[in-house]
Amino acid sequence: MPLERGSPETEENIKRRPKIFILEVLRKLFNGFWEWCTVAGYLLRSSWVVLLLESSEDRGHPLGQIRPKVEQTEQGFENSRNFVKDRRKTKNETRFVHRRTIPATAMGASTSTDHNSSIEQREAESLAASSGALHLLQKSFSVLADPHSVAIPLESLKKCFSLTYKNPICEAPSMPDAFLRLLDHFGSSMADLFFAAGKGGVSWVDFARGYNKCCGRMPSSVSLITLLRLFAVTMKKAGLSLNLEFECDDDSDCKISGFLLPTDVLMLLWLCWTLLWDFESEKFSKRRANLCLPDVNHLVMSAVTSCGELGNGVNAWDCNVSGLEVKLPVGTFLTWALQTLPRLSDCFSQYAHSRIQRCASATEEGNVGSVCPGEGDISSAHACSSYLLTRGNAWAVSLTMRSTISEELSRVCFSSNTDGADENLLYRSSLHGRGLNRLWSNVEGYQGPLLMLISATSQAGHEGSTIESKWVIGALTHQGFENKDVFYGNLGNLYAICPVFHAYSPTGKEKNFVYSHLHPTGRLYEAHPKPAGIAFGGTMGNERVFVEEDFAKLTVRHHAVDKTYQSGFLFPDQGFLPVEALILEVEVWGLGGRGAKELQDKFKKREELFTEQRRKVDLKTFANWEDSPEKMMMDMMSDPNAVRREDR
Repeated sequence: MPLERGSPETEENIKRRPKIFILEVLRKLFNGFWEWCTVAGYLLRSSWVVLLLESSEDRGHPLGQIRPKVEQTEQGFENSRNFVKDRRKTKNETRFVHRRTIPATAMGASTSTDHNSSIEQREAESLAASSGALHLLQKSFSVLADPHSVAIPLESLKKCFSLTYKNPICEAPSMPDAFLRLLDHFGSSMADLFFAAGKGGVSWVDFARGYNKCCGRMPSSVSLITLLRLFAVTMKKAGLSLNLEFECDDDSDCKISGFLLPTDVLMLLWLCWTLLWDFESEKFSKRRANLCLPDVNHLVMSAVTSCGELGNGVNAWDCNVSGLEVKLPVGTFLTWALQTLPRLSDCFSQYAHSRIQRCASATEEGNVGSVCPGEGDISSAHACSSYLLTRGNAWAVSLTMRSTISEELSRVCFSSNTDGADENLLYRSSLHGRGLNRLWSNVEGYQGPLLMLISATSQAGHEGSTIESKWVIGALTHQGFENKDVFYGNLGNLYAICPVFHAYSPTGKEKNFVYSHLHPTGRLYEAHPKPAGIAFGGTMGNERVFVEEDFAKLTVRHHAVDKTYQSGFLFPDQGFLPVEALILEVEVWGLGGRGAKELQDKFKKREELFTEQRRKVDLKTFANWEDSPEKMMMDMMSDPNAVRREDR
């Protein structure tokens, strides 16, 4: 307390005077400081300042004296906000607003400061942020949500994820009529399964959790089971039978039992293809093309031969997939899918992400809806199927790897015209001519991944069948061909493509990935010349796959001679003895992108320039008779033993 005037100054009061003076100064400083902080705090809507003032007023602290001033300031700010809202409302009546304004707290934008946020909301947002999609989800929620209920109507999500195509083109011999019915019920099944809707619709937390179920980070096995759950729900809504049962305790733990039929596998593969076609076709075509379903019978036969019981009597050379009644246990099917097609489940996650991204970039409600495909180019489907690398074969190879090569294979799969496919084709024997020389003139200088496809027919047909046994195998190298007399390479894959698809990755024991040797035209005598041709795997003289120099015959040996690639048969009924087959067609596709193609074009132009320079003779250097070659020849003929001084 300060000293009163006229009070006697005792010794105790004299000792207390400096302390009282300091306290008075501090009190005044704190009054001014907290008054400024309070005004700034209400400007920033900081709740901790309000709590501090309330506690100060309850205790009778001097800070409580400035609360009336703060309340006056807050009333002024409220009046300003109402004025801004009135002006915005007037402006919205005369001009169309493209984006609906949703409170930030509804989308969890203030999770770091909002103490009332639920644990589920923070977990959902952290999972979405780990995949880098939190900002995208907030933007999509602001477009789809109703401003009054601050929730997304379930019908809007069903419309967003709807998948409808009319009159698709089918490269397969036949297409089940039930497949189009399956596509019609896909959007509603996806919304009902993953996005839980309350009374007002799908809230922000349910929307984020639904996205994490579809596109969040999860093991490949969990993602594949999620795809099967969605497939089962869609089949049930479409009125189709499926022999699968699910026991799900929570989102991450789900047990599955039952079996699949070959027709079910065909429908599942076509569904995954359609999901990819929905957004991949837009990258390589100016307008949305009509749906083109590839022939994936080789994938279905791969599942049948790998998952079915031994001795089921399935003839891989002549088999109608729609008529098979082989039961495929779902556990064995999951193992086959994870080993053979590890990227199969990515089709659904990429589709869900692209649809939500499309909703976020929409500027009006009419753009957030189902796909309205165009008529498409029907001739492009037949043109692409004339190659060995059909849409189905390219898609099967792309599903076996997670690299940039898949992007180039997608150009072949989802391009609506033949230009996207032709620019990747480097060599075709029926177009450029047969032989290693013709191939070398087209692939020389290409420094990038190459996919070589070989179509052949065995000399002896399948036992008990009159159908000619044609088959297709492939080899993928991660570098261009080099003219060497030894094996080389760092990575590669072997493929049995048709009639049964299998992929054989490296084992890591040896590195005999590729052998490509071409004898030079002016070569010297060699006592033991190395064989000219192209080989994959095995050792010198015991190659697993060897293509002769003239591209007439192909030799395929048992996988026991090869330690570079995994073991397995390259065509049905291969046997243990070497098989010699007649080559029908050879194709080489460049998968290095435009950069590798541009480097090859520069290499070819440089080689052509050098060739033209070697062919031309500069006659100006022979203008004098003394320097002409004619005089030199005449002098040598007249006196060949004459000693001549050479100018250096």
